Amino acid sequence: MADTIDKGKRSGSTSGAPGAGGPGAAPQGSPSLVDRALGPYRTITRFLERRTLVRVARAVPRALRFISTSALDGSVVDAVSSSRIAPLLAVGVAADEAFLAVAMAPSRFPRRADYTRVSAELVEAGQLFTSEGWLADPASYHQTPPALARDDVSTSQGWAMGLAYERIAYDSGYAPWADEPGHQRWMGFAPNRTASATIVRHAEDGGGARPWIVCVHGFAMGYPFMDFPGLRTAQLHHGLGANIALPVLPLHGPRKVTRLSGEPFLSFDLMNTVHGFAQAVWDIRRLLSWIRDQGATSIGVYGVSLGAYVVSLLAGLEDGLDAVVAGIPMVDLPALFHEQSPLHVRARAIEHNIIGGNAEELFRAVSPLAVAPKVPVDRRFIFAGYGDRLALPEHARRLWEHWEHPQASWYWGSHVGYLWSRQVATFLQDSLAASGLSYEQNSARIDHPYGRVA
Repeated sequence: MADTIDKGKRSGSTSGAPGAGGPGAAPQGSPSLVDRALGPYRTITRFLERRTLVRVARAVPRALRFISTSALDGSVVDAVSSSRIAPLLAVGVAADEAFLAVAMAPSRFPRRADYTRVSAELVEAGQLFTSEGWLADPASYHQTPPALARDDVSTSQGWAMGLAYERIAYDSGYAPWADEPGHQRWMGFAPNRTASATIVRHAEDGGGARPWIVCVHGFAMGYPFMDFPGLRTAQLHHGLGANIALPVLPLHGPRKVTRLSGEPFLSFDLMNTVHGFAQAVWDIRRLLSWIRDQGATSIGVYGVSLGAYVVSLLAGLEDGLDAVVAGIPMVDLPALFHEQSPLHVRARAIEHNIIGGNAEELFRAVSPLAVAPKVPVDRRFIFAGYGDRLALPEHARRLWEHWEHPQASWYWGSHVGYLWSRQVATFLQDSLAASGLSYEQNSARIDHPYGRVA
């Protein structure tokens, strides 16, 4: 249905320079003014973008431009001052830029027909979401999941990065609303229908009556060997004496449907992203019911990058959370798309009213900036990097404003630099401990190969 909406109106705007479209996207009518103006640029850009080394080489001047700009004006974003430039910051920024350049391969760019289809889906979804009141009241868009009973869970054992763990799996039970565009596509991802989580608990007391911390991974993760160091699992498990649950986000890890973990979650099919966030909070809310049934004395949630978006949204939907920590957060996916997309992709998306139009309005239904957090302000925490080139500092600042200026820690590093920041490690453990998520409030910090905080 989405593919047919306003086809007559849009046929002229979807045609363009010869050879610019994908298979099955033969242009009709005259090229648009945007196509004529950008045609030569697109031809050259497509040639260069296919060369990985060319894309990576751009990381150096982009990093130097960021560093020089920050040094001159003394800030990385409004209300976030940076009075000095740490020597290693430039290295981290360049690493972020190189990672982004590799990720932005032409094979991931949308084809001509995709703009028409995605635009039509967003128009149809916008009409549905408006009529149902989901944009006026985003919380009403999110369905309340049934509790997860012990008999619903299957369990296996594993070991990774020095930690023994349980892997639990259960039927997600999530489905988009019946009339939503992209419903059938999303339900066609068969492995995604099984939710899973990694559990690291203290066996000496049965692992039940302790604080629990739910740690949510970032994009392209979802496996213990990545999530344990990426979420400082050993530090939190041993240093706080807490049990740890690491849910796998939709289409990630064992739920993936492409070679790259999570790829369809953050793609040009923006309705996939809407459904991904809705299912993520659905699955975690089911997991929380299971954790409470284990005898948890308190529960905190912590996420990084994409996971920070999820826990920030969850904090506005779920009652009874004792703390929320958003690390290197992204909080506005249409803005991120605009910030990180190549110029020719961004221009065509604007031409089709995808960004700068329908996407911004529709994403209110799954935006952490559109729901009031239910966690008390003194138990909301944010950490972010001055040199983050993937989730730009503006995202953290906007979340900080929306969360009524909670405690925040800005470190001298890039997006992935939090992994090596002792400042972040200390802030994370101290914040959770202060929120009552320590089995022994005065537990000593530890040295561990993947969780050193001393």
